Amino acid sequence: MKKLLVLSDSHGDVDAMARAAAREKPDLILHLGDLCRDFDALRQRLPVTQAMQNVCGNCDGFTEVPDQRVLLVEGRRILMAHGHRYRVKMGYSLAMAAAREVQADILLCGHTHIPLERDLMGLHLMNPGSCMGSRGTYGVIELGEGAPLFRIEENRAGQ
Repeated sequence: MKKLLVLSDSHGDVDAMARAAAREKPDLILHLGDLCRDFDALRQRLPVTQAMQNVCGNCDGFTEVPDQRVLLVEGRRILMAHGHRYRVKMGYSLAMAAAREVQADILLCGHTHIPLERDLMGLHLMNPGSCMGSRGTYGVIELGEGAPLFRIEENRAGQ
């Protein structure tokens, strides 16, 4: 069983990301962009052995970090994208088409700051929302032999 922590739209709140990582103790941390420098700062705080991947978002400016990645984790194909290139604020249909094109089982997008988790005809979509601030959220995915488990959590300080 692998536990994935899904973060997005941290916008400078590295403490919120570190809080979620400490709470969940994941095997893999995925950051969906905005901001790549937050991802780098989090990497500095965690053990060098912590597995992490990220993509860039619309607020990241020039970077060599790709705007999407396809990962294979526990036999599941995951498309990671910030979502701005697929205009997810207007709906997820373009992102879903891209996920189906790469034969993804799971689509992870951010950008909207609105958490969402649902199964759409065999494609599981998760937007963890924005992890920043007092109303921040993040996603957790547990992958193993059985059906994957998905949940969205609040990331309040002191919890």
